[in-house]
Parts: sequence; structure tokens; C-alpha cells
Amino acid sequence: MSKLKQQYTGFEQGPIRPPSEASSLLIRVTRNCPWNHCAFCPVYKGTKFSLRPVDHIIRDIDQIKLHIQRIKSICAGAENEMSAIQTLWNQSPPDQAESLHAAINWFSNGIRSVFIQDANSLIIKPAHLVQILSHLRECFPEIQRITSYARSHTIARISQNDLKAICDAGLNRIHIGLESGSDAVLKIMKKGVTKKDHINAGIKVKDAGMELSEYVMPGLGGQALTKEHALETADALNQINPDFIRLRSLAIPSNIPLFEMAQKELFVSCTDEAIAHEIHLMISNLKGIQSFIASDHILNLFEDIHGKLPNDQDKMLSIINNFFNLSPLDRTLFQVGRRLGIFRFLSQLEQPSLREQVQKICTQMNITPDNVDQNIQKVIQRFI
Repeated sequence: MSKLKQQYTGFEQGPIRPPSEASSLLIRVTRNCPWNHCAFCPVYKGTKFSLRPVDHIIRDIDQIKLHIQRIKSICAGAENEMSAIQTLWNQSPPDQAESLHAAINWFSNGIRSVFIQDANSLIIKPAHLVQILSHLRECFPEIQRITSYARSHTIARISQNDLKAICDAGLNRIHIGLESGSDAVLKIMKKGVTKKDHINAGIKVKDAGMELSEYVMPGLGGQALTKEHALETADALNQINPDFIRLRSLAIPSNIPLFEMAQKELFVSCTDEAIAHEIHLMISNLKGIQSFIASDHILNLFEDIHGKLPNDQDKMLSIINNFFNLSPLDRTLFQVGRRLGIFRFLSQLEQPSLREQVQKICTQMNITPDNVDQNIQKVIQRFI
């Protein structure tokens, strides 16, 4: 019996995107995650993976095209663009609210980039992805970048010719969740890939002509495997030489398998200081590559670790060294202030008004160097 044809229910967008894609148009090609076993990931648990029909995706793109045309037209002779856009919003029917909101956000950010959702959209047939990408480029020739998440396991199953065709059609950056280069860590976390898989996939993406962004998760090895996690991850990255290395520190919300493992003491989390040592060890062992390192996530202790290897390596390491050169009390103040969004950079400890604000909070909550990590975990839960 043939499958019933899916009915188009309107424009769709998925739940997540990389922080670097904040200004991108989100086009949903697949729903949820086809793997969905990672012990550290809360995003798609309890959901079913599905492919969206290509004609539905084309209709989504066409909706955005129509909205962009209307926005450009109404703004062309307007003295106040925001007022004109608000008028357009007020006059639009409710069933177009989601797509119009996406179009307005994209227009305001310059119509430069698109992110293909959800977790692993390269799992669709290469010819279908090429069709979608070609339609995007045809509708919006001004697009500069189209990106997507992909699993290393999925990349391995795509022929090099197909991957090159996907690149030629317009997909010019892939985000891969490396997480760790340690086979032991990858197995415990049920990542479904090996270090070798990650290396081969990364090289394959680069050979196809695409930019590659690899995500690393400090703390994922726990206390038992922190050193192996750092060194094996550095070794994998050295063999891949990705364009970007993005740090995403581990957090453990209550709705993931890793939480239960931690409750049973099968996994013991690293402290902030242990993770700082781990990041230092990893960065200091990155050699012979030209990757750009970014620490652009709210859960990361050091937002100001960013720079291009090898020239900025010492600068990035000095930020961590400066943290350890602080007194225990000042390290505590920075940890708390960073997690509460009061501090962004280590240098802000020297600003009296910000420092005093954090000191008051620590006093009120009785946070000391001895209990800071337990309290930090409570704060982190707010951002997961």
C-alpha cells in the first residue's frame, strides 16, 4: 500500500539553529533528528523523525519570496521602514504570521544567509537537496551563504560527486557535532560514530569545497576522561583542519539520559575549573591547522576565547591563564557574574559597578569558592 500523500499545513520552522545563524532564514527540510540517541542532547527526545516533501519546502520558499517582494515594495518609498513593515504586518492574515515574521527578520538582516533545518538534513536524497538549493538561489540570488547541520555518519554515505553537486548548488557550509575525538567518550554518549568517522567526514566536506564548522563539547568526558577527551579531540581536529571550531560546554538538564547517569554516579561532571584546564589542554595541542576558534555560547565560561590559529593561539591560552592567576574569590565572582550575564569578559572584573553587583549576589546567596560549582549548575539550568 502506498503511503498517503502528506498535506501541506503551512510554513514550518524547527526549534534550533546554531548561534552563528541568528540572522539566517530557517528553511525546514526535515523534522527532528534521525539518530536521536545522544545521551547529552535534550532537543528532539520523544519526537519522530520525518522528511518533508520537496514540494512543501518549495512552497515555503515561495511564500518567503512573496513576502520579501512585498516588504521591498512597501519600503521602497517609505520614510520610515519600520512603520511601513508594521502596517504590512497588521494587514496580513493570521495564517501567514510565521512566514511573514521569518521574512521580516531575514530582510532586516540583509537577506544574506539561509540555514537548512533540522538536525541532519543531508539525509535526504542528494537530488532533492540540489533541487531545494537551486530554487533558493533562483529566488534569492543575493544569498551569500547556505548552511546545514549534518552527522558524520550521514556524510560518509554520500558519494563525493553528490557532495560536490550539493556544494555547487549552493550549500557552502556544514556544521558537524564532533563533540569529542575520544572513541570512549563517543561510545558512552551514544554518538553513533567513531573518531575515524569524524575525521573522514570532515575531510570529505572540505574536499567537496564547503566550509566546515566542527562543534566541540568541553566537559563531555566527565572527570574520568577529561584528559583523553581534550587530547583525542585535538588530534582529530588536527587531521581535519576545519574552518571553524566552536565550543559548546556540556550542560545536563533533567530530561536527558546523561542526567540519569549522573544521578547514579556513572558520570561525574567536571567543575568549571576542570573544564578550563581541559580547554587549555585541547587548544595548546592544536597544531598545523588554520581553524578559527569561537566560544559563542551562553553556557561557555570564556566568551572571549576567539581567534585564528596559529597566530592567536597564545592569546586564547592567555585568557585561561589569566583566569587561573586570579584569587579563588575573584574566580568565583567571575563564574557567577558570567553565568548571570553580568560579565562577558574576564577584564570586566575590574569594573567596580559590575563587580559590586556580583559581590552582593554572592553574599545574598552565600556563594563561596567552596560551593560555587553546585550553585553554578542551578544557574545553568535556566539557559538550557
